[in-house]
Amino acid sequence: MAEAHQAVNFMPSLTSDRGEVELSGPMWQEIYLSGLRSWKRHLLRFWNDFLTGVFPATPLSWLFLFSAIQLAWFLQLDPSLGLMEKIKELLPDWGGQHHRLRGVLAAALFASCLWGALIFTLHVALRLLLSYHGWLLEPHEAMSSTTKTWLALVRIFSGRHPVLFSYQRSLPRQPVPSVQDTVRKVLLEPGMGWGVGGGRGRDSVFSALPHQYLESVRPVLSDEDFDWTTGLAQEFLKLQASLLQWYLWLKSWWASNYVSDWWEEFVYLRSRNSLMVNSNYYMMDFLYVTPTPLQAARAGNAVHALLLYRHRLNRQETPPYEKIFNTTRVPGVQKDYIRHLQDSRHVAVFHRGRFFRVGTHSQNGLLSPRALEQQFQRILDDPSPACPHEEHLAALTAAPRGMWAQVRKSLKTQATQALEAVEGAAFFVSLDAEPAGLTREDPAASLDAYAHTLLVGRGHDRWFDKSFTLIVFSNGKLGLSVEHSWADCPISGHMWEFTLATECFQLGYSADGHCKGRPDPTLPQPQRLQWDLPEQVHLSISLALRGAETLSSNVDCHVFPFSHFGKSFIRRCHLSPDSFVQMALQLAHFRDRGQFCLTYESAMTRLFLEGRTETVRSCTREACDFVRAMEDQEKTDPQCLALFRVAVEKHQALLKAAMCGQGVDRHLFALYIVSRFLHVQSPFLAQVHSEQWPLSTSQIPVQQTHLFDVHNYPDYVSSGGGFGPADDHGYGVSYIFMGDDMITFHISSKKSSTKTDSHRLGQHIEDALLDVASLFQAGQRLKRRRRGPGDEDSGHRRGFISNKTVDSKAPRTSTPADPFQ
Repeated sequence: MAEAHQAVNFMPSLTSDRGEVELSGPMWQEIYLSGLRSWKRHLLRFWNDFLTGVFPATPLSWLFLFSAIQLAWFLQLDPSLGLMEKIKELLPDWGGQHHRLRGVLAAALFASCLWGALIFTLHVALRLLLSYHGWLLEPHEAMSSTTKTWLALVRIFSGRHPVLFSYQRSLPRQPVPSVQDTVRKVLLEPGMGWGVGGGRGRDSVFSALPHQYLESVRPVLSDEDFDWTTGLAQEFLKLQASLLQWYLWLKSWWASNYVSDWWEEFVYLRSRNSLMVNSNYYMMDFLYVTPTPLQAARAGNAVHALLLYRHRLNRQETPPYEKIFNTTRVPGVQKDYIRHLQDSRHVAVFHRGRFFRVGTHSQNGLLSPRALEQQFQRILDDPSPACPHEEHLAALTAAPRGMWAQVRKSLKTQATQALEAVEGAAFFVSLDAEPAGLTREDPAASLDAYAHTLLVGRGHDRWFDKSFTLIVFSNGKLGLSVEHSWADCPISGHMWEFTLATECFQLGYSADGHCKGRPDPTLPQPQRLQWDLPEQVHLSISLALRGAETLSSNVDCHVFPFSHFGKSFIRRCHLSPDSFVQMALQLAHFRDRGQFCLTYESAMTRLFLEGRTETVRSCTREACDFVRAMEDQEKTDPQCLALFRVAVEKHQALLKAAMCGQGVDRHLFALYIVSRFLHVQSPFLAQVHSEQWPLSTSQIPVQQTHLFDVHNYPDYVSSGGGFGPADDHGYGVSYIFMGDDMITFHISSKKSSTKTDSHRLGQHIEDALLDVASLFQAGQRLKRRRRGPGDEDSGHRRGFISNKTVDSKAPRTSTPADPFQ
């Protein structure tokens, strides 16, 4: 065994005559360097925290203020109006020779107090300025004078060169919406809609937007059910709403955010379901290109790029979230908790049923990509077999949380070091033994298999508790599996964009596909982790594996790139790309199921302190009117187009309201949690939270376009990612705009459902997009088709990569083209 070989070679060095002398120097040096690194990190964090606290002011501004006060004092002027003399009287009397020192100290204290007051004023001013959201309601080409003035003031007060959390103290708190506006149904009179020609101005949009709960469920309820729900709502407003709202208002003043901590706890950490499919989501690699076919090389560059991103986070040079790395969701019997370490200098690696600990740093700092490639290649070349039950151990992280919590107690006692090596790692790396990604032979099936593998793997080759798992396939393809509780998709998406751009364009590969640089033969072998698994754990592993395989086999994943048009065409139609796709999804789902359903679209609330997400209920009355018109053969294209524009404007209004904290679902969720704490029975809130989401959707934004040349090289953008369905008889749909002329869709559903089929919905989505585009003059070249529920697939999409090659020429700004296989 490799471990025994290392032990035999290690022992003689301890027993040789000069062993103690040889070890004493490096040991003291390592202690010194370790302490030095620790103090550097603490000082850097302290300095960054200080800069964040005083931002938008700077230490130089304090020095300038102090110098100005000293100059005024020298000119026998007293800008403090006698306060500095009062301060001098309070200072100890050190004798006449220190009289000038007391004056300097008094001036410094006065300057510090004045500086602090100015900083506080700036924070309050910024918070008030950032509370203005009127700019969201204005068209891009017509900015009002109010917004122009606001923008100028924000630039004046916001300072320059911010770091992570610089504006944290200045962000406004998320407002608690009016409970009456959230619940009630808004009765719209003719001509008072939010479409073309609507009579409402910007100021009244948020106060009377028809995104209130009753309005949102009207399209999916019968008249009888709607009347019953309205009665429950009226009873709630009369009996319980004011009490629950008062407690919620109190929390909004006391806590940083009135809902985000409860959302994390009750939606994620208290869920007892398996994380696999139910909580995790995946991110894909480049669709048409793979920078190198060498698995170890791709892993080396990717891990190095990820750790460079972590370094930027530690230095507060990048904007997202601090819990991306060194984070694990630890299972509990009743509730999980998130464990975050300040630092971790290794990654945990899984390959062919074995676990390894790979150090990421040496005395000189972060290992080079070539050194990391060498370590991963050593793991790939290691012929040692997996120990009994070790191969399937990670299936426990896919088990129900209560079961995993009980088993973990035994592991923590019997395999403490191995468990700590995995949970304390910067992140988890899975070196898969099979290839993945798009193939020429069967592009559709290969993409579906790629998505399925990223989402669930084999049920035992991902550590689902880790904040994310980097997956490297045998042909060099990459992927990411992300645990959801610690943050939302845009956070991990930001990191993933940086990783792909850095490992491909900045780090690059040599002509033979290896990482650039030279190997380091002095590095120790990766440490094989030893699991002393108690007998009672063996049965739990088998049960967990059986459950994971059952869950995995029930997921139907489908991925397809829509290349007929993209966001450039939609913008030429003067429409929002997201709203365009959302309305097309409503049309596609109606054709698929023959009915309307509650639709979940995630929107970010990052305008507020500790904001996370809000729900946009995309199935509106306007959207339903448009869909019915499209399925009505007597309706003309101009009539359908007019209804489509009304539906799009309604969706845009809902999206902007959600981003501004005026959504429905988070408020109702928080009211429900308060009612549970107070033991208040509310049939209305119980009804709200018993609803299912047959259609759950999300757009994955491309946030760092400066890292990619999307116009000349649209293939060099991540092809997005996906997630499992929120309902057993529903769909999960995500999409990403790749460049200007392509949209990639990720669809999931359950095979056990007789009502859903991911491929069928995919065909309906393509048909719906083409049908909607044909309403516009610019889209007349696209064949118009109107198909009803249950129609057979036309096969139009069979050659969806006919105009693409699986491999693509690399951008000139990256490494030479020949290593891109």
